[in-house]
Amino acid sequence: MIESKKMIVSGRVQGVCYRAFVQKQALKLAISGYAKNLPNGNVEVLACGEAAAIEQLLERCKKGPIMAKVSGVEVSDCAVTTAQGFDIL
Repeated sequence: MIESKKMIVSGRVQGVCYRAFVQKQALKLAISGYAKNLPNGNVEVLACGEAAAIEQLLERCKKGPIMAKVSGVEVSDCAVTTAQGFDIL
């Protein structure tokens, strides 16, 4: 089943290649959407794809790349998008 989730990732997630990490993981899992830095230092991730793939991406987002230090991930449902690919904004 296709679904969309929005994740707000907090911690040390800017300046550590976090968005590129999420993009690489999302493309491996055939998830579309984006990752973008927020002014408050968090990263917003929109993920659209199979429910099981999104769950895998969520688990990977909780860890992040080696230089990141994720302190929390807030997840919410959102309207399914028809985005293609996974962008870094």
